Amino acid sequence: MVLGGQVIGRRDFIKTTSSLVLLLATPTDSLKEQEKKRYAMLIDSSRCYGCMACVVTCAAENNVPIGFFRTWVERFVKPTGAVIFVPKQCNHCEDPPCVRPCPTRATFRDPNGLVLIDDNLCIGCGACVQACPYGARFPNPVKGTADKCTFCYHRLNKGLLPACVETCPTGARIFGSLTEENELKNIVESVPTQVLKPHANTRPMIFYMNLPEEANR
Repeated sequence: MVLGGQVIGRRDFIKTTSSLVLLLATPTDSLKEQEKKRYAMLIDSSRCYGCMACVVTCAAENNVPIGFFRTWVERFVKPTGAVIFVPKQCNHCEDPPCVRPCPTRATFRDPNGLVLIDDNLCIGCGACVQACPYGARFPNPVKGTADKCTFCYHRLNKGLLPACVETCPTGARIFGSLTEENELKNIVESVPTQVLKPHANTRPMIFYMNLPEEANR
C-alpha cells in the first residue's frame, strides 16, 4: 500500500490510519467536553443589605413586567433583632421538578445545566409554575408564557456575567462554572454552604453562605 508516497505493509497501514482517526476525533470530543459547563451561583447573605439593585437591574435587563420578579430579596429578622436579607431566584436544579409536568417540553435543561423555557413551545398552562418548590416561576402576562431567571443566558453567550451579579455593590453574588477553576468552585468545595429546601432533593445550583434558618421555613 502507498501512503504519503511511501510503500508500507498492511499492518503498518492499519496502525497509521487508526492513529490518524484517533488524532482527528480526540480534539473534537475534547472540545465538546470543554464546552459543557455547570453554571452555579453563590450568594453570601451576610453581604446583602437589601438595596434591591439586583432586582431593578434584572427587571431592566430582561424586560420583566411590573409586579413580577425573576429575582427578589426576602427580609428576615432574627430574635436578636438582626436583619438578614436573602436574594432568591430560580435554582437551576440538577433535578428540576418543573421539567417533568411540561406538556410541550418547553421547559428543559440544557447541556450546561441551565433550566430554560422555549417561548415558542410554551402554551402558558402554568404546570411548571405550580411544580417549582421555590416559587421562582411566574406567568408572564405580556408574553403569555411561563417566565423565570435564566442566569441571563443571553449575556453568558457573550462572555458576560448575569446582570444581578455585575450590579451587586457588595459582591454578595458570585457566579461561575463548577467544571472550571474559579472563585465560585473554590469556595463551594472548601467552605460549608447551604441550599434552599434541601428536603426537596432538587439539587439546586444556588449555594448560600450564612443562610438563616428562617429562609428555609
